[in-house]
Amino acid sequence: MRSKDRVRSITQADVADRAGVSQALVSIVFRNLPGASPETRDRVLKAAAELDYRPDHRARLLAGNRSRAIGVCFSIGHEFHAELVNHLYDAAAVHGYELVLEAVTPNHDEAAAVRSLMGFRCEALILLGPSSSVRELEAMSAHQPVIVISRAVRSTLIDVVRVDDFAGARLATQHLVDLGHRDIAHVHGARASGAAERRAGYRAAMRAAGLDDHLDLVQGGLVDADGERAARTILNRSTYPTAIVAFNDHCAAGVLATIRSTGLRVPEDISVVGFDNVGLADLATVRLTTISQNAPELARRAMERAVARINGEQPTKSIIDPVLVERQTTGRHKPSVPSGQRTAGAGAAVRTRAAANSARSAASAASSRRSATTATSSTSSDVPASMRRTSSHASAGPAPT
Repeated sequence: MRSKDRVRSITQADVADRAGVSQALVSIVFRNLPGASPETRDRVLKAAAELDYRPDHRARLLAGNRSRAIGVCFSIGHEFHAELVNHLYDAAAVHGYELVLEAVTPNHDEAAAVRSLMGFRCEALILLGPSSSVRELEAMSAHQPVIVISRAVRSTLIDVVRVDDFAGARLATQHLVDLGHRDIAHVHGARASGAAERRAGYRAAMRAAGLDDHLDLVQGGLVDADGERAARTILNRSTYPTAIVAFNDHCAAGVLATIRSTGLRVPEDISVVGFDNVGLADLATVRLTTISQNAPELARRAMERAVARINGEQPTKSIIDPVLVERQTTGRHKPSVPSGQRTAGAGAAVRTRAAANSARSAASAASSRRSATTATSSTSSDVPASMRRTSSHASAGPAPT
């Protein structure tokens, strides 16, 4: 396209002409500075919208040796991180800052993401559940303020905004204890951020209830597949717990799917509690009882700390109280079968049901050949199939080894 055919860029001078004000006043409005009345601001913004004017913030900020950008490093595929980023955008807008995002992926580690953010001249960094060591985080803080969300960091150089993971896991476990459960397993998060604190909270609640002998830690992880794997480990034992506290909601979803695939019921047979209260937990097919981290509040406080640090304040620690959100995956324990004598694991349960079906088929064939007992056979065959299945399940003894 020839240059004379190109559309001329709209400038602040054009907006000033349309609004009938000075260019300096337009600049004040778009820099969100005091000096313009509400009526004038509305007139300038209306003129800008009519002209489809978009201010070039980068040129202005670079000219003033400021970026007014805050870098955010998050993990791809982590739903709770996605919710935090969403709320961080809202919080940044309140303070007149923009976000620069960098994702951690299997092929783009945290160190690379942070280097990229530093290259954008971000005035502060907000790291969501970072895996970097304390020494590495402190090295980052030598260049710009670092605010960590959802991880306990023992350093006077780093701001921390997080939920009380210890109290959250203790609250989840105590909820199950209050419902009469004693055999409570914790599918933990291994080395993930907050995992150590949640393990400690689970242990504290169990010990406070006098259930030291019932401590049951099973390695899980961050995603659904980790929960599925942990649940298979649990259900393939000779006995299984009546309740499970999962590391997070996606881990809990994997646990739920595996439990239900074996024919066991939630919460009638096993209760499950998650952690985070992400969107998944409130789906009609999930309805997960969980611990809320209050993502909007975490984002608000983190952004406040970022702005405060940019303005010269010292680092602080901010801890939010967790909240139990009760839905439909926890229920009162009904000890119909003594502890330690429940049906064996998931694989064994499937084998037990298959054996029961085979036995019923053989019995039906045999009865049809016994003409002398036609009346008795007829009475038996009139029993609904659903009642026969319930009877077989209830009477099943320990699964074959």
